[in-house]
Amino acid sequence: MNPNTRKLHELGQSLWLDNISREILANGTLAHYISEFSVTGLTSNPTIFEKAIGAGTFYDEAIIDLVRQGKSGEDLFIALALQDLRQAADLFRPAHDATGGVDGWVSLEVSPLLADDTARTVQAAALLHAAGARPNLFIKIPGTPAGIPAIEESIFAGVPINVTLLFSQEQYVAAAQAYLRGIERRIAAGLDPKVESVASLFVSRWDVAANEQVAPQYHNRLGIAIAMRTYKAYRELLASARWQKLEMAGAHPQRLLWASTGTKDPAAPDTLYIEAFAAPDTIDTMPEKTLQAFADHGKVGATMPADGGSAEVVIEEFRRQGVDDNALAERLQREGADAFSKSWRALLARISDKSSQLAGATSR
Repeated sequence: MNPNTRKLHELGQSLWLDNISREILANGTLAHYISEFSVTGLTSNPTIFEKAIGAGTFYDEAIIDLVRQGKSGEDLFIALALQDLRQAADLFRPAHDATGGVDGWVSLEVSPLLADDTARTVQAAALLHAAGARPNLFIKIPGTPAGIPAIEESIFAGVPINVTLLFSQEQYVAAAQAYLRGIERRIAAGLDPKVESVASLFVSRWDVAANEQVAPQYHNRLGIAIAMRTYKAYRELLASARWQKLEMAGAHPQRLLWASTGTKDPAAPDTLYIEAFAAPDTIDTMPEKTLQAFADHGKVGATMPADGGSAEVVIEEFRRQGVDDNALAERLQREGADAFSKSWRALLARISDKSSQLAGATSR
């Protein structure tokens, strides 16, 4: 087992892969990451699936079969995605069982086109989770204003949720409060309080946006500061009387997940965020290149301070440079939702084109 990734695992941090494709399932790459790199879960998004389905011929036979069954568009994509995710979920099932459901998860996103529709998001989350037929399948709901009530309703309904597109402490707290309300309602209704959830804070996009506005000495510092500030809020929530009451009733905490941890700036170290985000009781989901880089030359130093460390000092420095962190957080969330919607449409177009091409080839 790789010593670098093992150190993070032993620290109490889960390492997840931010990727899935039929290729890494078929050739044993994912199984290798599990056995050698301590990977205990994975995340996916429309962009990841669009690239996977568009590359090579790994999905061709399944697409032909599903078209013959009368599936098209979104229904065809969901069927393809669930084929992959069920297989991945089975690979992670030992980790899921060993941790009592805390770890060993895979994730599938509700349509990003529903980001502003609470009721349809709740309905879609329930349908996707039922169709997945795996206990370790998270359904991803964005932490947008319309998504927050959908998170609460889905948790109350017993659907495990990965809250996506969180960019600030405030957005994280809103998602965490929705989770708590859902669990509190379950307890009041006499239902099992164990409904798992993670809250995914996106990091590198902060630095992509801020680097355009500040001097080079400030580059790639804001995302880490925002993460440190959010980690402080996370630790405070876990220490609160409100949470401890729910924990005594048998609930598991909603874990904080670091997302978008691949370094976007070629001048920055490729393991920058992984090393900065070493923190117990969290998850770090990373692209394959970042996982491989950390396994090769990553270092685990001091853990993230529970009190936020220098976060507020750094954020104040950026404010003096003209960066409005509150406005930027809202902008990044809107842009993230728009980007996923664009990827979703591109994904469906890719599937439609491929279905037509394959149908034409098989008819000749």
